[in-house]
Amino acid sequence: MTDKRLAFITGTSSGFGLHASVALAKRGFFVIATMRDRQKQAPLFTMAEQEGVADRIEVVLLDVTDPQTITEAVNQTVERYGRIDLLVNNAGYAAGGFVEELPLDEWRQQFETNFFGLVEVTRAVLPHMRSRRSGTIINISSISGRMGFPGLAPYSASKHAVEGFSESLRLEMLPHGIHVVLIEPGSYRTDIWKKGLAHLEERPASPYREQMIRIAAMTEQIMNKAPEPDEVIAAIVKAAISQRPRLRYPVGSGVRLSVLAKELLPWGWVERIIRKRLGSAFSQSD
Repeated sequence: MTDKRLAFITGTSSGFGLHASVALAKRGFFVIATMRDRQKQAPLFTMAEQEGVADRIEVVLLDVTDPQTITEAVNQTVERYGRIDLLVNNAGYAAGGFVEELPLDEWRQQFETNFFGLVEVTRAVLPHMRSRRSGTIINISSISGRMGFPGLAPYSASKHAVEGFSESLRLEMLPHGIHVVLIEPGSYRTDIWKKGLAHLEERPASPYREQMIRIAAMTEQIMNKAPEPDEVIAAIVKAAISQRPRLRYPVGSGVRLSVLAKELLPWGWVERIIRKRLGSAFSQSD
């Protein structure tokens, strides 16, 4: 048992999950930091030790695509500590490529990780939160969950699914004292885009070759200028400690403006803005 608020976080070996684990531990949470390969825990504990919170973090095996590890991790946490106050669904990756060329297995794997895994972890945690009539569930979405971009259809579709799921779940759970939150980051310095788009230029005979090269170049340019994820982590912490967190927390330069533009402008205008930014590779053919 623990008298500290307990946070259960997925995907903590790197990126937002790693930083959020340390930040929440600094705010007084005891953190169950889950990852599918515990051999990758060294960066997490290096940062935790630097911040003086290594004793507030425990690493637990969990693969969001393996229901057995989900059930075991959640049940063992509740049995040992008696509670889960905060769930942060962070695990995910970005699959890049053009719709015509991506095998259906890659689409399925994208959804298994980014959407169905998130649903499975949430369903495992809900009975424990509901029985205590208290809890917060933070789902890490993306600006790609509000707007689709070329070359990122699987990722964008999976995050759109997370958005709709979260809206429905929030309405279901508010009568039970549970708040559901979406964090919607723009571009930040993590490995997600580097990994997801690494193979974009590997098809020299592709009819989308020119567009692929442009997207890869733009992504690299954006990543080189992207800030560290401090703003995203601050939003996660803010939602975690709030008594009445709101549904959406858009985070990052231009994110709110992009969402507002999509809501207020005709789609044709939005389309032209995006295509102009992408350059001649996305000019409309005659």
